[in-house]
Amino acid sequence: MSRTALINIDTQQSFVHKDFWQTQDLPAFEQAMLRLIAGCEAATIPVVDIFHVADRGPFSLESGFVTPMPFLRHRAAVTFYKQVHNAFTDTGLDRWLRARDINHVIICGMRTEQCCETTARVASDLGYRVTFVSEATLTFPMTHKGITLDSETLRHRTETVLADRFAEIKTVTQTLESLA
Repeated sequence: MSRTALINIDTQQSFVHKDFWQTQDLPAFEQAMLRLIAGCEAATIPVVDIFHVADRGPFSLESGFVTPMPFLRHRAAVTFYKQVHNAFTDTGLDRWLRARDINHVIICGMRTEQCCETTARVASDLGYRVTFVSEATLTFPMTHKGITLDSETLRHRTETVLADRFAEIKTVTQTLESLA
């Protein structure tokens, strides 16, 4: 029997204060996140909030921006703070999940190719079944060596490297149907 938790990674106001912040993908992300959270709550699946913190800047606790994005209204079962890219290494998440006999995690949040992907990889390595709901993740274009990858390309790249190795890639609808 699979016991499941929804892991909401870094969906926090800190990002609004970064120079790369863009809003064009925000409406679809908000809608997907709200549907996913509502569906999980209806299925009595706990929602775990993870927030990234840093010593200074908009990710510092002192900034006041390490809070949920304004569209989020759920009540988290538990909240963890991390200082690394994945939600397991420096938090009590693994212990919390195992104490509840949870062996399946659903990943959503911000940024697709960074903290969400890294968490999915670590969760898989720790023995969890992982569902990655990329339409309920958000990211921003990135440039390296003069080449810019747009958000959709980054999302596709993440799905490609996770699929059939670290996670099942599902839409919100597929994820919620699989919980029924």
